[in-house]
Amino acid sequence: MSDGPDGAGAPGGGPLLIVDDDRPFLNRLARAMETRGFDVVTAETVADGLAQAEVAPPAFAVVDMRLEDGNGLDVIEAIRARRPDSRMIVLTGYGNIATAVTAVKMGAVDYLAKPADADEIYQALMRDPEEKAPPPENPMSADRVRWEHIQRVYELCDRNVSETARRLNMHRRTLQRILAKRAPR
Repeated sequence: MSDGPDGAGAPGGGPLLIVDDDRPFLNRLARAMETRGFDVVTAETVADGLAQAEVAPPAFAVVDMRLEDGNGLDVIEAIRARRPDSRMIVLTGYGNIATAVTAVKMGAVDYLAKPADADEIYQALMRDPEEKAPPPENPMSADRVRWEHIQRVYELCDRNVSETARRLNMHRRTLQRILAKRAPR
């Protein structure tokens, strides 16, 4: 085990809360992190994550951004309020800059796009807080970031084209053409 929540000493260390609604991914990551020395607790919903944060705020957390019952940032905020030294990572299938900034402002030490593997997550959790995360190997193009943002807003509007177009301040037909195309690289 580790000497403390900063990860000094032996690899891994301390309680780790993983919150994700993708059960196979959650189980694989939990097993992988247990082999790295963490005491893993899992949750599949925001409500379960909040309950775990209330009972025993973890030294480490890996939280999916979008869960079936809400936003994973609520769990990040609850942990930060109870344990300011906790090292937390946010995972998401929807990589956009605004969300990354919000996650970091709320106390996350890193923001990883899914599918992130256990090694990436472990390295992010154990990285020296003063050390900057390395730039991505294959960053998304500006067109891809725009497309991801449009898709995210479209999903948040329950796939309602008119409402999405209104929120994006875009003509409805233009939005329909964009939605009909494949994602840019």
